[in-house]
Amino acid sequence: MFRWILGLSAQRLRIGLQNRMSTLCSPLAAVCQVTSTPDKDANFSSCKRLVEEAKERGASMVFMPEGFDYIGSSREETLSLSESLTGDTISRYAQLARNLKLWLSLGGFHERGPEWETDRRIYNSHIIINDKGDIVSVYRKSHLFDVEIPEKGVSLKESAFTIPGHSLSSPVQTPIGNVALGICYDLRFPELSLALQKHGADILTYPSAFTVATGAAHWEVLLRARAIETQCYVVAAAQVGVHHQKRSSYGHTLVVDPWGEVLGDCGGEKPGMVLVGIDLDKVSRTRRNMPVMQHRRDSSFYQSVEEFSN
Repeated sequence: MFRWILGLSAQRLRIGLQNRMSTLCSPLAAVCQVTSTPDKDANFSSCKRLVEEAKERGASMVFMPEGFDYIGSSREETLSLSESLTGDTISRYAQLARNLKLWLSLGGFHERGPEWETDRRIYNSHIIINDKGDIVSVYRKSHLFDVEIPEKGVSLKESAFTIPGHSLSSPVQTPIGNVALGICYDLRFPELSLALQKHGADILTYPSAFTVATGAAHWEVLLRARAIETQCYVVAAAQVGVHHQKRSSYGHTLVVDPWGEVLGDCGGEKPGMVLVGIDLDKVSRTRRNMPVMQHRRDSSFYQSVEEFSN
């Protein structure tokens, strides 16, 4: 009996070491947590320090949250601070990526819309920049946060000044795997994550600025659900803390693996970063061992609800 216990302990130790070695050999993703304000220069300085730290620690790709550029205190301020993709903010990040030779996920950029001069509306855009400083993908948020929860103190109407995106973006091949783009409220729509997985995603991203009330209730459970149902890694950079007198965010930047295990959590108090190895073999193993996508019926089946009659 004692010999059997020793053998079991040795086996667990061996498995643990194998998992650790796999993580150590995997490309590293740095997932950041920040507190943006209306001060764009201060926000860039804070994000730049995190990106530089990520590079020093060996990251191949860095993820920033929704509103990394700024979070305005009013509709008027939010619109006045917005820019085009060729403006100063994205140019600075492109130069940063080029200088440090790493990839950036910039989630939730306030991009001026195509009819800016006449309608003064913007997109909420998730931008991927490669290690040469090139924009390789732009996804414009398709589900807008128009929610009133008086008992929780939540009142936001994103559609008042934001144009919904018209389509999903194909997953982007990066040094850490095929990265699929979402933004914040998109997290609540499993159809989006399933479509992206079907198109080859290894990693789902939800850069966010969740409110404190909705974050405490739903943030972790939704992220873990999206990971479990798609058998993807889920990377969710988040805003945290007080942005101005009218707005605070929940924080808890998370990384979840394809089994639904939380690999890293920045907490809900202050800016920071989690560094996680992305093991694509784990994606393959999870899908092979539990082949839910093979068991899925065709789309017509899920629309065929019949009334029971006896």
